[in-house]
Amino acid sequence: MSNLLIKLFVKDYQNTENESVRTRLGTLSGTVGILLNILLSVSKVIFGLITKSISIIADGANNSFDAISSIINLVGFKISGKPADDEHPFGHGRVEYVSALTLAFFILIMGVELIKTSVDKFRNPETVVFSVPAVLVLVFSILAKLWLAFFNRRIGKMINSVAVNAVVTDSLGDIAATSCSLIALVCSKFTDWPIDAVMGIVVALVIIYAGIDIIKGTMGPLLGEPPEKETVDRLEKLVMSYDGIVGIHDLVLHSYGHSKVYGSLHAEVPADIDILHSHDTIDLIEREIKRQLGIEISIHMDPIINDERTHELKDMVCEIVTEICSDASMHDFRVVDGPTHTNLIFDVVLPRKSGITEEDFKKRVDEQVKKKDKKFFTVINIDRSFAI
Repeated sequence: MSNLLIKLFVKDYQNTENESVRTRLGTLSGTVGILLNILLSVSKVIFGLITKSISIIADGANNSFDAISSIINLVGFKISGKPADDEHPFGHGRVEYVSALTLAFFILIMGVELIKTSVDKFRNPETVVFSVPAVLVLVFSILAKLWLAFFNRRIGKMINSVAVNAVVTDSLGDIAATSCSLIALVCSKFTDWPIDAVMGIVVALVIIYAGIDIIKGTMGPLLGEPPEKETVDRLEKLVMSYDGIVGIHDLVLHSYGHSKVYGSLHAEVPADIDILHSHDTIDLIEREIKRQLGIEISIHMDPIINDERTHELKDMVCEIVTEICSDASMHDFRVVDGPTHTNLIFDVVLPRKSGITEEDFKKRVDEQVKKKDKKFFTVINIDRSFAI
């Protein structure tokens, strides 16, 4: 069924790198969600009123919110697929995260309101009327939501969408919520205890948990996350595969939605090579990164003097740095000689979870270097990594 819908409504559906195909898949996800949730909402509210079950009515109201969230998801996909303009030069891709976050807030509001209703049900209990048709409606709802979760999971994997994955999380929460409503309805046949109110609270907690989980998944991309390790490894391997590149550092990548990544890095090149030759190599690398990884990147050249003395001093300092902090790394090492002293100038990347302060680190490195030779002075710039 899922494959049939995708093949029927999305031409060239396998070409998910194409923004138009991706938008159509997201649109299909939203449209199917709207239609299915409206059907479930209407049927549950009708049978909830017949059976006087607050948990079934609440479950139906939750489906109406799901229909609204699917509309938000649909609009989000339409906007995120728009090309860049003067006001938004990096495109509109992050709207997808905003739509997922809006969905999460709708879910939380629904959960809080359901808790209030369930507590009131404890104070003013009302007998739930058992109904076989209502049971069948709830069972159908569970199966329908299970299918919708798998359907959206398939699309979410195809287009790597935070918004669609949020809908999957919401669907799983709905399955748990409807299961609670079903339990309450069946129990009403055997007991007068307020099982319906208890299950209403359970449903509310499940809904709230789903909302919080979606917020966690969307706040990261909105605030800014480190790039995936696989992306970093592929990028570093690609850059280092070119002759004339001896090292890279200061990699920064910014994501503005799917396939909209911009970044920069520093590439170390030998200082004794013609600058025009190095510049040509850098241009080739930038184009190849764009072609293979889809990343718009700007590369800064760092000329490195690597004679025998510089190499020996660099190894000496590197050993001291790693002894003080094993996870630290060093780059941009230079030696500047003077009549009375020699400056050893370099940058160090300290891990964010390092227990040592920057000032203490600099002091300890300088002390260890001076033990080697009192004429050595260190000029250290502390960097922080923006990649994993």
